Amino acid sequence: MRRMRIAVISLAAMLLAGALPAMAQAQWSVTNTLHLGGQGGWDYLTVDAPHHRLFVTRGTHTMVVDTQSGKLIADIPGQIRSHGVAIVPALNRGFITDGGGSGAILVFDLTSYKVLGKLATMPDSDGIIYDRSQNQILAVSGDEGKLMTFKPDVDPAHGKIDPPIDLGGAPEFLASDGAGKAYVNLENKDLVAVVDLQSRKVIARWPVAPGGHPVGMSMDRRHHLLFIGCRNPQKMIVMSTDTGKVVADLPIGAGVDATRYAHGQAFASCRDGSLVVIGEKDGKFVVEQTVKTAEGARTMDIDPAASTIYLPAAQYEAPAPGARRPQDKPGSFQIVVVHRAGE
Repeated sequence: MRRMRIAVISLAAMLLAGALPAMAQAQWSVTNTLHLGGQGGWDYLTVDAPHHRLFVTRGTHTMVVDTQSGKLIADIPGQIRSHGVAIVPALNRGFITDGGGSGAILVFDLTSYKVLGKLATMPDSDGIIYDRSQNQILAVSGDEGKLMTFKPDVDPAHGKIDPPIDLGGAPEFLASDGAGKAYVNLENKDLVAVVDLQSRKVIARWPVAPGGHPVGMSMDRRHHLLFIGCRNPQKMIVMSTDTGKVVADLPIGAGVDATRYAHGQAFASCRDGSLVVIGEKDGKFVVEQTVKTAEGARTMDIDPAASTIYLPAAQYEAPAPGARRPQDKPGSFQIVVVHRAGE
């Protein structure tokens, strides 16, 4: 009996030893493409994982996509230039930043998708998140250099945002630490502004060098780290929120617009069609993989539980003479789905 137990334990150890390298080497790859078509460019998209939905901004409207069927289930109208979506399931509300005109944030119902009202904000209302710990919606105005806040139970017809916080530069995207601080990329200053949400003041500004023009931002709250996607130079900057110091910088593709962090890995989605996967090895951050996605797939969001990343993109015409960028082919809009093997 003792020999049998030893044999069973040895076999289990061998099986586990064989499984660990396979788990460590699990690779991300494109597994599907959701062909949606429709008019308009795109900016950020937001995953609602429990309800298998994507909210995808398309300029004058915001699409709602079922991730299981790949079908469009709703289309929210009434925007001039939509940028991002934040959702608050506890209140059954969503919020869309509209950077066109004088700026607005649309409030909509998460079940009916009906627009409940529109809050006046500032021109170029752009990145938006929900800080659950503070129970606040946080959004930025790039043109005005401000951080805007309000409670999600705001009166959608007559409510107002709080007095904006001056950031001292042009913000792009942001993250919150769940403990009363927000971190905002100042793209034109090559800085991260640290905002105390209680005092409503900027308490620090940290350089992102050797990166520059920071746009995408995400956070590993447990280890107090920011992952900042920079366009010039093209870097993923890893920054400590304890000290503001850059602890690592890694090469990424051209035209990054978003970063995400989940389960020990960070991701940078780039316009050149690369999704850079960053992890940690022997105490150092390294590029673990570069996934080929699609040209223009510069933004993304992740469903961490399903190990699935969604990236909006389109097919392109050859650029016209003198044009800075190629035009997307009509009706070619799509969502590229990237999944980790074995999950």
